[in-house]
Amino acid sequence: MGPTPEHHLPQSPPVRSPTRPPRTAPGRLPSSGSTSASDRAELSALLLQQAEDAGDAEERKRIQEEVVLLNMGVARSLASQYRGRGVADEDLLQVACLGLVKAVAWFRTSLGGDFLGYAVPTIRGELKKHFRDCGWAVRPPRRVQDCQSRITAATPELTQRLQRFPRPAELAAHLDVDECDVIEALGANGCFAPTSLDVALVEHGDTTRGELLGEEDHRMRAVEARVTLSPLLKRLPDRERSILHLRFVGEWNQEQIGARVGLSQVQVSRLLSRILAGLKDQLG
Repeated sequence: MGPTPEHHLPQSPPVRSPTRPPRTAPGRLPSSGSTSASDRAELSALLLQQAEDAGDAEERKRIQEEVVLLNMGVARSLASQYRGRGVADEDLLQVACLGLVKAVAWFRTSLGGDFLGYAVPTIRGELKKHFRDCGWAVRPPRRVQDCQSRITAATPELTQRLQRFPRPAELAAHLDVDECDVIEALGANGCFAPTSLDVALVEHGDTTRGELLGEEDHRMRAVEARVTLSPLLKRLPDRERSILHLRFVGEWNQEQIGARVGLSQVQVSRLLSRILAGLKDQLG
């Protein structure tokens, strides 16, 4: 009997290796918006395991970047929860993405647990740290910041319970802190997002807050000078008082004053120097 043809030989079943999940190809990762939460969690776990098993640093970095891109929607969602608090939306998203990158780099699948259960607190921590360190227009002490944060969290509960806004003493009793600390923290409310001076005082009004702020009145210095010098000038002889009036009120030059009082320009200059030196000594 001749040899059996190859297509008549029995075929062995394909062997599948259970030791390693299939690798994802670069550039073929689905967007986070088109991936369900369960699929995203499963794929993130597979990718993170691949990153830990990767022996090459560049390969590990590439896989971690895929995990970041896969979970960008989570970072955007957490950043949006902190909008309208005085920090630009672009800065919030950048800080949230930084927290996501740190979470991907620090997470270890060997320790167990879900990746998002680790990433969400990490991202929120970065956002809160950014607010604490960079969000204040006028930065109060850390204890005031912490107290203000606790007041903000407790106010809705107390307002619902009391059916009115809580008083400082009630906030202090609820938080178990000194009432003076509560008052100081409440006074620092405007330090984070100060009111704009260009905002109208009333809706559709033309008057802004900045227009009501006072400015330095230089005439006040003249009033102070008059009050201080008046008794000293009254003790001067009439001619010396007249010379001072012509020089500093009438703004005459020394030649004009000399022609008026019958003195030379040099004599007027010496006389003015002597008068002013005497007034200075009396003022101390």
